[in-house]
Amino acid sequence: MLSNLQIENIAIIKNAVIDFNDGFNVMTGETGAGKSIIIDSLNAVLGERTSRELIRTGCDFASVSAVFYDKSDAVNSVLSELDILPEDDGSIIISRKITADGKNNCKINGVSVTVSSLKKLGSFLVNIHGQLDNQALLNPEFNMSYIDSIADNAGLIEKYRESYNEYTETLKALEKLNVDEEQKMRRLDTLSYQIKEIENAHIVPGEYASLKEKQSFYRNAEKLTAALNSAYEALNGNSDIDGAVSLSFAASNKLNNCADMPESVNELSKRIEESAYNLSDCADELGSVLDSLEFDESDVNFVEERLALIHDLSRKYGKTEEDIIEYYNNAVSELDSIENADELKSKLEKELKEKYSVAFENAKELSKSRIFAGNSFCLNVCEELKFLNMPNVKFFVEINPTELNENGIDTVEFFLSANAGEAPKPLHKIASGGELSRIMLAIKSVLAEKDNIGTLVFDEIDTGVSGSAAQKIAIKLKSVSSSHQVICVTHLAQIAAYADRHMLIEKAEKEGHTYTSVRALNFDERKRELARIMGGMSITQSLIDSAEHMLNDAQNKS
Repeated sequence: MLSNLQIENIAIIKNAVIDFNDGFNVMTGETGAGKSIIIDSLNAVLGERTSRELIRTGCDFASVSAVFYDKSDAVNSVLSELDILPEDDGSIIISRKITADGKNNCKINGVSVTVSSLKKLGSFLVNIHGQLDNQALLNPEFNMSYIDSIADNAGLIEKYRESYNEYTETLKALEKLNVDEEQKMRRLDTLSYQIKEIENAHIVPGEYASLKEKQSFYRNAEKLTAALNSAYEALNGNSDIDGAVSLSFAASNKLNNCADMPESVNELSKRIEESAYNLSDCADELGSVLDSLEFDESDVNFVEERLALIHDLSRKYGKTEEDIIEYYNNAVSELDSIENADELKSKLEKELKEKYSVAFENAKELSKSRIFAGNSFCLNVCEELKFLNMPNVKFFVEINPTELNENGIDTVEFFLSANAGEAPKPLHKIASGGELSRIMLAIKSVLAEKDNIGTLVFDEIDTGVSGSAAQKIAIKLKSVSSSHQVICVTHLAQIAAYADRHMLIEKAEKEGHTYTSVRALNFDERKRELARIMGGMSITQSLIDSAEHMLNDAQNKS
């Protein structure tokens, strides 16, 4: 049950807090007062698609929050999937904030979630029926969903689609094999060339990075060798000059040959001798490095050629060595499947027949369930239509066989015979707007018995309806509200009179801005609102008296 809806900065609604009761809730107001905006806001907080255009002019964001009390298994399952617990009082608080840059901030009980998670939870909390549902009723593609809902076919549908998907996957694999011979030969040539090219390259993961290091080394080797030679000569000298090592030893020897040296000079001699040995070690290490730098020109050429080869293969088969190897494995697999196509084709054809048989049997089981449910659905909808002032209307569900598809082997279409003696015709060809509203309400009433969703919203269900038919709709909505919370936006006094809670939506201007407010009406205020609905701008005492009579009569019949 929807307990509370808070709206901020959406279209002409600056701030609105709406409290709903169990039972039958009605909202009325002048055209353009903001009734549709409230439905849009509810859709938004339930995760439906929306846009930043909804944000009130001059504001940086819009937000909607809603409080629900719902303990259905489906709702608890979604909350469990999201690892979210209800509040201590059992409530579920959902919110959505839309910023001017189009970003969404969605939360369930304070936990941030995605819009899709919000939508998934919302689908089990509220069912909103508007004019688009009437259009869906005219589309045979949607008719099947009503029958499946009545038949509780979710399990059968899941079973069928699993077998159908297995069948279609096998069919696709078989179709892939059934290419013409010329195309097959071209593909074989291509795969054979690619496989051989990659095999001859002997690709090793990580090789490219190692080769790039060597390439960098070789390209800097000449400068490095010259620097090392200069340093080595500076330490060891050459035929023309002495190096730092021999000069250091000579300096140390000169000092050691002096007699009666002061202690400070003696220490200095030792330090020079120690440095001479260190320099000698450094010279030896430089010599080893120079020896290790020796390489053949062929090594350089090998690295450059190898890098060019890997680069060429990466352009064809993938960026990394791993990608190239994966391409190779896939090519080998495809080549093998083509070369063994006849054997594989025979195997797949056998599998296809088996999987088609399984899918077809599951489809027949699903079809049988639909036919049985369709018969009872027709009877129940006709009973509801009689009550809704359509006693001569005959409603039919026509289920015809078709080719195997994702929905089974059935087409489902609703037919209507509007008057006694008339042949039934497709619903979309003959139903008027008023008839569609009543037919949809009849269907919703029948589905309500199967529906675990606690809140039903009807947005202008009264379109094209007046007189006694409107009162019958009101009685039916009131009846549905005994098992579901019903929220209805209406333009008819006959429907508003049956409400348990009547809210008025009003629009006003203040300081150059438009504001919408929502408030619950007491009995006297309801009388005046019903009189306005009936009489327009001229509200006479007789209209107020009629409204009072209408309210009392509705209360007595409830």
